[in-house]
Amino acid sequence: LMVWLRRTTHYLFIVVVAVNSTLLTINAGDYIFYTDWMWTSFVVFSVSQSTMLAVGAVYYMLFTGVPGTATYYATIMTIYTWVAKGAWFALGYPYDFVVVPVWIPSAMLLDLTYWATRRNKHAAIIIGGTLVGLSFPLFNMVNLLLVRDPLEVAFKYPRPTLPAYMAPLEPQVGKFYNSPVALGSGAGAVLTVPMTALGAKLNTWTYRWMAA
Repeated sequence: LMVWLRRTTHYLFIVVVAVNSTLLTINAGDYIFYTDWMWTSFVVFSVSQSTMLAVGAVYYMLFTGVPGTATYYATIMTIYTWVAKGAWFALGYPYDFVVVPVWIPSAMLLDLTYWATRRNKHAAIIIGGTLVGLSFPLFNMVNLLLVRDPLEVAFKYPRPTLPAYMAPLEPQVGKFYNSPVALGSGAGAVLTVPMTALGAKLNTWTYRWMAA
């Protein structure tokens, strides 16, 4: 019974986080369409996605104890999101309407850290978590650069979610030295580490709950 319960809890967690990652991507990931606040949205997107990836990936990796499972987890999230992207496309929206995050390379860095430090959990949290936070905005900006004419798409399918009084007087492009990647990486590197630690702790809590 305990083996069954453990496995069920484990897979349920994976499915819940993977589905939520898809929803979060659809809501936070279309930063292209917030035309005036595009870079600000990109930074928020980077932090939210890198921290979310770290929680699930380190949980899965430490649960199995096998380097490589973080990448497998990121692949699951990617497939879910591509399915959602296909659904939007089928509804008549442009192919670039949902920008699928590049989770996999960052997850590979987490796996590599765990493997290179001979399965050291704390090294995975501190070094791996930092690498995920630092690398994700970089990989994702490459992803953004590959989108076909983002400005044309943005003005064709705008997202008027801000009230009129929130409309910026000028486009928010020149802030933070015009580098959303640097800001996203800096914030991500700081915030992803405690979230990675949370993912590791969730593993401990899950075991304790199942052993009780």
